[in-house]
Amino acid sequence: MSKRLEKHAQQSVSRETGGAGQPERGGIEAIAFTDRGEMLAEKLMDAVGGRACRSGQPDSLRAWTEKHFPSAKVLIFVGAAGIAVRAIVPWVNSKVSDPAVIVIDERGRNVIPILSGHLGGANDLAADLARICGGRCVLTTATDINGVFAVDEWAKRQNCAILEPERIKNISGGLLGGETKTVRSHWPIAGILPDGLMMTGAEEADIVLDIRPTGEKGIHLIPRICRLGIGCRRGTRAEDLEAFLEQMLRDTGIHEAAIAGAATIDIKGDEKGLLQFCENHGWPLQLFDAPQLEQAPGSFHGSEFVAGVTGVDNVCERSAVLASEGELIVGKTAGGGMTMALAQSGFQPDWEWSNE
Repeated sequence: MSKRLEKHAQQSVSRETGGAGQPERGGIEAIAFTDRGEMLAEKLMDAVGGRACRSGQPDSLRAWTEKHFPSAKVLIFVGAAGIAVRAIVPWVNSKVSDPAVIVIDERGRNVIPILSGHLGGANDLAADLARICGGRCVLTTATDINGVFAVDEWAKRQNCAILEPERIKNISGGLLGGETKTVRSHWPIAGILPDGLMMTGAEEADIVLDIRPTGEKGIHLIPRICRLGIGCRRGTRAEDLEAFLEQMLRDTGIHEAAIAGAATIDIKGDEKGLLQFCENHGWPLQLFDAPQLEQAPGSFHGSEFVAGVTGVDNVCERSAVLASEGELIVGKTAGGGMTMALAQSGFQPDWEWSNE
């Protein structure tokens, strides 16, 4: 089994391409229209850890699509492409949020990604499915068939949110037309610079890779590499935490999309306001006990009062560092009975954007 198939089989991956708070999507769902197609669907789902069903048993095609389109990571239709297209049309919304959709004929000769080829991973999965069933992967995305750098595919592989997905076409269209696009990155990028790209230090670059995005015209890619450490007094409301975070982000210039999760001490694990705040953003909340927080590496802003209440001198900074396994980039910020800090994981981007 390939690494991509292992990933599909082992994980339920959230779609977070367009910023923070994207809803978490589930797994892979397949539907077939014939007996032969059902046999193929079951074989493929055994390989990728998904679920296969037959249209009409019990759900109609329309009911099945309506049920799974908003929540599944991948939808696979084993049958005619026209039937699949008509089924998904009422639900298609945006390349940022739509699931990957793949069509496979009932003999497994052609595997065709028709929706979310890059951001949703349909192209990659289709290539793996084609190998399993001995068919061919039929790609129609212009960047793929022309071997041109795909900024949306690259962002996905680097675990970045895309702030302006509507600008993807400007980058892809320009590169397909022979234009050179500039790239500015806060980090060195390993590997060979793809054709059509040029590194720059100018603020108004065409592609900007940074957690502090600047410039008005480019497409901004935000690595999800930060963890938010939180401390709060009992009964703090979600809206108070929200306002406090917004002010901290304004002051630091860091984009919310860089935050991949939150952390605090275990005794705060039942705080309704804190739990609602994290749920609103789609962030997992990691909990650490006092002895664990004491072991966090680094120098922190200690408080005797906090130590007396929690058993450790600092909650927000220490929990952020432990959750990120990295280093502080925004130290303890306090006010209104709340404290927050941000820590950043190590990030080493590379130029990998294609399986070729």
